[in-house]
Amino acid sequence: MEDGASQELEGKKETKKGTTIHFISKKPRTFDSPNIKHNQISAKEILDYCLSKKILAVDTETEGLDFLTKRVIMFQIGDAENQFVIDTRDYDISFLRPVLESKTIKKLLHNVKFDYKFIKKCYNITLENIYDTMISERILSTGKDILPGYHSLEQVCLRRLGKQLDKSTRNQFINLGGQPFTDKQIVYGAEDVENLIKIAKSQIEEINKYGLGPVLELENEVSLAFSDIEYNGIGLDVEKWRLIADDSKIELDNALKDLNEEIFKDSLFTRYINKNVQIDMFAETAEYEVLMNWSSPLQVLTLFKLIVPTLENVNAKELYTIKNRHVIIKKYIRYKEVEKKSNAYGMAFLKYLGADNRIHTSFNQILNTGRVSSRDPNMQQIPADNKYRNCFISGYDDWVFVSSDYSSQELCIIAYGSKDPVWLKALSEGKDLHSVCAELVYGKIWEDAQDPDCDFYKIDPVTNEMQRSKCNCKEHKSLRNGVKTINFGLAYGMSKFKLADTLLIEIEEAAMLIEKYFSSFPSIKKFLDSLGTYGLDNGFIKTFAPYKRIRWFSKWKPNIRKDRDLFKEVGSIERASKNTPIQGSGADMCKYALTLVRDYIAEHDLPVKIVMAVHDQIDTIVRKDYAEQWKKEFTDLMKQSTLPIIPNGLLEADTNISDFWEK
Repeated sequence: MEDGASQELEGKKETKKGTTIHFISKKPRTFDSPNIKHNQISAKEILDYCLSKKILAVDTETEGLDFLTKRVIMFQIGDAENQFVIDTRDYDISFLRPVLESKTIKKLLHNVKFDYKFIKKCYNITLENIYDTMISERILSTGKDILPGYHSLEQVCLRRLGKQLDKSTRNQFINLGGQPFTDKQIVYGAEDVENLIKIAKSQIEEINKYGLGPVLELENEVSLAFSDIEYNGIGLDVEKWRLIADDSKIELDNALKDLNEEIFKDSLFTRYINKNVQIDMFAETAEYEVLMNWSSPLQVLTLFKLIVPTLENVNAKELYTIKNRHVIIKKYIRYKEVEKKSNAYGMAFLKYLGADNRIHTSFNQILNTGRVSSRDPNMQQIPADNKYRNCFISGYDDWVFVSSDYSSQELCIIAYGSKDPVWLKALSEGKDLHSVCAELVYGKIWEDAQDPDCDFYKIDPVTNEMQRSKCNCKEHKSLRNGVKTINFGLAYGMSKFKLADTLLIEIEEAAMLIEKYFSSFPSIKKFLDSLGTYGLDNGFIKTFAPYKRIRWFSKWKPNIRKDRDLFKEVGSIERASKNTPIQGSGADMCKYALTLVRDYIAEHDLPVKIVMAVHDQIDTIVRKDYAEQWKKEFTDLMKQSTLPIIPNGLLEADTNISDFWEK
């Protein structure tokens, strides 16, 4: 936590005077609790008190979870000494705008995105300068094995304060209507304010202990950008979506038919044919019933054991390793992929349309590497096919998409981290990195693998030097794809088995290719090995400076390499230690970009809205007459966001204007 707010929170002493609850409501009543003061303070006095503070806690109680259709019914703000509980069915809290929008007063909340959307919708107030106790807890627990609800206010209170919250009281706010609040509800709301102050104090001590201040500041700032995305939503062309949903249903039916046909082609599966039941009595040839429920993992496993007797389950990861054993396995994988797509992105997807006819996803801001996921719906997993993406629209007349993503982000991070001279030179000169790598790895094989269409070796007419570029001739393309697979697999600790499966080559050939690759790029091997060693030695790994996000390995213990029972865990930690600094630093970069974009839009009052963020791509919508100007400004902001992590300016951004959402 930056500025004087951090010092005030760290130095805060527990009060011995007790607290005062100021309840503001138009409903006359008496209270059993002597701490509750009813209507004994004015709006101006509340505002003056709040403006005099550097830190305040904020909370809301709502009549439901949907910010588009439900309202705030209680608003709480204050500190450890005074809590102001306002019945918002009687009073508008707009008078607190100077506090809530202040960039100098720190507001503490738990799960800020929830309160943010309700406050913005009901009062057109945009929160600024926040500290999210839930986000802080996620930062501290990244990578640890945790139970469901671990980051909820109830669990955090129990863990940090030894205090059990009364869930029954919280649930009474739903559908309360115009009924007056009970003493319990008022005290519950006020205690949430007091609890947040105490929780944040406890968290800050731990955050400072592990040097996580920079990543805490980043996550708090970007939570407001994610709040904006969830609030803004994204438009959907419903009719276009319906057509795609119909097509995907046909595709699913065909995939199932194709899968069933394999049962008839191999005598191994005879037991799964019911010859007593013919599907179509008028068909020219007999079509018999297949005795197989492809939705039953147990039945599928039983069938596949006829092919691979040692098979233990039919999850996707397991099946990919044996997909070449029999065509029916490939067709089953294909069927499950089509089924998943049809179920998730068919007609059922339309249930996510909000009351404003826009899609409002919900982000999980911190995964193990620092990356983001989303749900209800999962916009991170929308098929990359523009057939799906183009269904998403601005939803406003004369507004278009302006989207920007980084050019080879993870490769640039590896190049910077490893300081590999070949990679740095190729990227800085704008050469095709995969082709340059393939030339070094394959050597004479690459030189001899030319056909009449080869355009890799060109003479630059200006410098008269050999200019190496991406070549799409058949032979070079095949070799390039092999090295490209390794390049992108570096961030995930790709094994020889995975490489063999991806390139459809023998495991021994894959092992030799990896060995040759690392002999060509020893600095990259040294860099990745050092990350793996660090994770195994310390039980955690960090992303690049300046954020240095920590991912803990919950199953780690000292001398883990010597424990035979943890052999698999050693490999898992080693792979994660290589992956997290690369993928996590990319996530840190994207989050910083979101904060820059959000601040720039607000500072210049631009006709621009952030509507989506998927990994290394940020999507905005903008009024069409400003699109070209915003494209330039957006690109500059994306470039600026790379410099704290890759200060050599190696990483560029591509920005495009389109009428629809595009990959």
